[in-house]
Amino acid sequence: MHLVDIGANLTHDSFDRDRDAVLARAREAGVVQMVVTGASREHSPLALQLAQAHPGVLFATAGVHPHHATEYTDECDAEMRALHAHPEVVAVGECGLDYFRDFSPRPAQRRAFERQLQIGVDTAKPLFLHQRDAHADFMAVMKDFDGRIGPAVVHCFTGTREEMFDYLDNDWYIGVTGWLCDERRGQHLRELVRHMPADRLLVETDAPYLLPRTLKPMPKDRRNEPAFLPHIVEELARDRGEAAAAVAARTTANARTFFRLPG
Repeated sequence: MHLVDIGANLTHDSFDRDRDAVLARAREAGVVQMVVTGASREHSPLALQLAQAHPGVLFATAGVHPHHATEYTDECDAEMRALHAHPEVVAVGECGLDYFRDFSPRPAQRRAFERQLQIGVDTAKPLFLHQRDAHADFMAVMKDFDGRIGPAVVHCFTGTREEMFDYLDNDWYIGVTGWLCDERRGQHLRELVRHMPADRLLVETDAPYLLPRTLKPMPKDRRNEPAFLPHIVEELARDRGEAAAAVAARTTANARTFFRLPG
């Protein structure tokens, strides 16, 4: 089983002590390529550095998460554009809207989102998107860019049936995480994933977050890592009534198409 983890926060400080071992465990588990999420002014350059240190295995996104939207100044925009000049940076984001936490004011979130979508227009790179409790505004902003942006993935999908079909109606991709394995919050996804077209499905850990609750044995530090992606794929395949190998092959092909990764 060869897999691509489309979203791993490998610049997180919880990986500072054993990052090389984490990458080795991922490789042993069949996770052959990973996209390192850049989600702030601080971490997007670090994601690029990691990708440059592991050519052909690690790739990066560059963007500013809505939690950090207040840092999206003209200077920040210039920094993001400079990062996107590097071929190792394969997508714009993580960007979008998050009204669940509201760590940044909503007008600032919308402005930062729009400016990053413009980078997507200008670079023709795919979009790595975040949406939580902001669906109507998210769709309105995306509609303003209709016909100008390239491929998009709504990563870490946790939403409703209606939201899912809104994304699919726009031919966007959907990223599935270990949220699927959460009997408290993710039970509805068990049914929804059956309706996701195979050619729009991507898989990710969102490590170190969203440790699958069905994982046995559980790591003592409760830290998620890319080596656990096969567990998510097995659960996803079971819910879809498909063989895990088929889901692995399809999601890997989708990821390489979406991010233009080498095979």
